[in-house]
Amino acid sequence: MPREHRKRGKKNKKKADSFEEPQFEAEEPNTEVQPEVGPSWIISAPSQDDYNLEAPFGYVDTDVKAYFRTVDTQICDWQEGEEERLVVDENSDPNAEKRMFFMAALTEMTGKEKQLATDMDCSMVLERMAYSMDDFVRRVFMDSMCGSYDVLVKHRFASHVCQTMITVAAETISREVMGIFPSIPDDSDKGELRTMTQLILDICEELLPSLSSLIMDPFASHVIRALLALLCPTASSTANNSSPASMRSKKSSAWKAKQGQLKSVFDAKGKGKEKEGQIRKTLPEFQNQARAFVDTLRKELGDNEIRALAADKVASPCLIILLAVESTQGMADEPKSLMDRITMGAISAANEGAEEIVPSDYLGTLFRDPTSSHLLEIIVTRSSDKAFSLIWNAYMKGRLARLGAHPVANFVVAKALERASAVQLEDACEELKDSWEKIITSNRSGVLRAIVDRSASLHSLEDKAMKASSFHYEASGRPKITGAAYNSKNGDPTSEKHQKRDDRKDGDRPNVQGSLLLQSLLKLPEAHNQAVVESLVSLDINERIAIAHDPTASRVIDALLDSPTVTAKSKRTFSMSFIGSFHLLADDRIGSRICDRIFGCADTYLKEKIGQSLIPYEQALAGSYYGKFFSRNLNLYLLLRRPEEWKNLQSSKKSLSQAPNSNVMTAQTVATPTEEPPDRSVGSTKKRKREKAHKDEIDEVFDSLPAKKTKASSLTSSTAVKSDEVSMDRDPGLRDVFNAIRSVPKHGAKKGSAKKKKH
Repeated sequence: MPREHRKRGKKNKKKADSFEEPQFEAEEPNTEVQPEVGPSWIISAPSQDDYNLEAPFGYVDTDVKAYFRTVDTQICDWQEGEEERLVVDENSDPNAEKRMFFMAALTEMTGKEKQLATDMDCSMVLERMAYSMDDFVRRVFMDSMCGSYDVLVKHRFASHVCQTMITVAAETISREVMGIFPSIPDDSDKGELRTMTQLILDICEELLPSLSSLIMDPFASHVIRALLALLCPTASSTANNSSPASMRSKKSSAWKAKQGQLKSVFDAKGKGKEKEGQIRKTLPEFQNQARAFVDTLRKELGDNEIRALAADKVASPCLIILLAVESTQGMADEPKSLMDRITMGAISAANEGAEEIVPSDYLGTLFRDPTSSHLLEIIVTRSSDKAFSLIWNAYMKGRLARLGAHPVANFVVAKALERASAVQLEDACEELKDSWEKIITSNRSGVLRAIVDRSASLHSLEDKAMKASSFHYEASGRPKITGAAYNSKNGDPTSEKHQKRDDRKDGDRPNVQGSLLLQSLLKLPEAHNQAVVESLVSLDINERIAIAHDPTASRVIDALLDSPTVTAKSKRTFSMSFIGSFHLLADDRIGSRICDRIFGCADTYLKEKIGQSLIPYEQALAGSYYGKFFSRNLNLYLLLRRPEEWKNLQSSKKSLSQAPNSNVMTAQTVATPTEEPPDRSVGSTKKRKREKAHKDEIDEVFDSLPAKKTKASSLTSSTAVKSDEVSMDRDPGLRDVFNAIRSVPKHGAKKGSAKKKKH
């Protein structure tokens, strides 16, 4: 703008207020042009006022949203275990306040369930409340949303509410199977309330017509997966990405983890809840409904459309569970099944008795696709033996060297090797013998670990599995684990980045792949796992302690102590290699756990040797933050005073641990010098030290004076004698000491007798 047209200074607000806005009048003629658009058979789309995608059932009132924010804060405090705000009497119900609070929240929620579920803030409050709802409230809540699930499951926030309600509905259904139903108030006006089993079946019937579009929806897909996991838990428990923790996307799971722990506020300890991973009893109605899902997808989609779902990031996880359901129901071997269409007719060829099939480029690309490879793992795991042999010969045999080193395809090859026959396993070992170095150095050891596990289960080809594992013998003949088998050597060792990353000696550090490989090798028979044990024992004591202190490498020691194929002699040899260094091993978070494992697996003689080696370091262990727990477990004071009793205690500890009233349990409660009495606290100890520090010389002089003889002193002396008698009854050694002290005549008595003799 030219400078002469620019004006500085404030605007005249009075003129601006009195100025009429002509833009609203100018927009009025535009509405008259709308009837002239197109012929009469064209129907205009509904406006945003008629249907809002963000809030299809309306917005939540501001006051209601503020109230549910306070509800969310209160429930978070209860779920995190914080103290309650109100003081409750001892005789009253501790959950009375919570029940009243929930009744008020549920009353406010009545009639607004759909609006709250579609709100960004209130949807998380409903998910948090779902874990604390009883069976009756859950049925009422899910019944209130019936008829709108087609819209709710596709909503950004309401879909997670539906998923959470379906997940917690499993507990209600398990109780209904056992015949446990809540009491329902008799309200003839509201009609009959459906059971949770019937509600789930009705929800399935509501979603079945639009199943093909829901599994491709980014918000509805995880709801369908949760529904299939409820209908067929045996199939979904073994399918990839089917656990309740992985039903959400990674972004949604990370966001939900920030919301804190979600659990019932009425059952903080988790009593009455099903264990994670527990397979529930499947109802016949649910099995039929799961078959209906598979049949609906077969009819609505063609061959190419189903193959396109395998590469879709949203639909592929849902298709994985559908394939697992199909194989569980015995429908995978049928012609034109979902598995048959994805494998390009391999199932039909196996049923017809074909010896080989023509490889397909489509199925070959599934090996290398990060999304579709999970689907191929289910096919390799769930297909029949005939179909698996055709897939093995057509797509894997002769290509294992390239597939085993591929960053994605190696997972599919590892799954295939887990069910390979002895002939197929021998062919794989022969084909991969020149590729092990490349596979291990690139951290693709899953293929080698699968070969080791399969050879251990088949009890054959253990020699080839051990030969593939990188072991070598030094010039002294002592076996030692090489860096390729146990440690990570990613990238170029001479690069600057690699040298900065590896601060240890020789530039190696433990990794997960090497640890898992050694754990699998320890499951082999004695003739083959002995090399691993000798390699660990031959390491320097500092290297072994470093392995025991590492959270990843310490799992190898756990596998050595737990493996049934490792002999007791080998376990004993490995345990004795730490004698003299247990105080260093126990002074660590992971190392103290390893010490407990070694001490628990040792016999009585070895336990005594471990205890004797730790007696000089008793004070150091008592002062260690982690070692004090191991020291209390050993009870070194009892070992030092009465070794025979300590031996009997350790030998009968396992058998008498189930009897709480045994004499051994009383022997464990003997106070040791390293342990503080139960009535002493850290604060009181610090207070006594602080009082001693503030005392001056005059106070010490007055404290040293003898106390006046009063009646109260006799009482205190009697209580002191009683306390001495109690301590002597607990410890016979203390009784001998006190008897010896009492047998010596007092110093005042000697002086008095001498004076009498003089007189």
